[in-house]
Amino acid sequence: MPNPPQKDPQAMSGWLVLWEAIKVVAISLAIIIPVRYLLLQPFYVKGASMEPNYEDHEYLLIDELTYHFRDPKRGEVVVFKYPKDPSQYFIKRVIGLPNENVSISNNKVYINGQGLLEEAYLANTVLTTGSLNISLGPDQYLLLGDNRPASLDSRIFGPVARKYIVGKTWIRAWPFDRLTRFRTPSYTFQNDTLPSYQLINP
Repeated sequence: MPNPPQKDPQAMSGWLVLWEAIKVVAISLAIIIPVRYLLLQPFYVKGASMEPNYEDHEYLLIDELTYHFRDPKRGEVVVFKYPKDPSQYFIKRVIGLPNENVSISNNKVYINGQGLLEEAYLANTVLTTGSLNISLGPDQYLLLGDNRPASLDSRIFGPVARKYIVGKTWIRAWPFDRLTRFRTPSYTFQNDTLPSYQLINP
């Protein structure tokens, strides 16, 4: 009987290498795709609205997972879709929370009539200009830039619905000399209160 044809060892080796490469690519995609689209997303800062804490042309990593389990907190810096054009993404800080009354008067922010102390991230010379008195709905947030004089924020376009908020800033990845893991500041309220006649009912 004729001997069965022998398999070429080189051909076998080539197929094994190809199969291993396919497995590596498949495993990598299984890890990278969920991380990229469900957990973390890169974000490129454009403009000066969040200076000096977030500079123009910096690269950030945005945590998209946390807000699947809880709502944004006051002081967190979030990336969100601009309500008037959801194709654009903005970065601002959460100041007012759902169902709160937020007022801006005499260059200060008031929450439910009490002055909000914001020394942790605002330069001493930065004033919160404008006049505002708004009661937020059950899924609305008031967002402000840290560089208040140069920021297009809720003072202009109004409160932002929860559905537009994508995630919170987690790490500054570039430039390396400003590598930072961001933390949420704590807040205190000042003794001064907004005059009652300036408040509106929720």
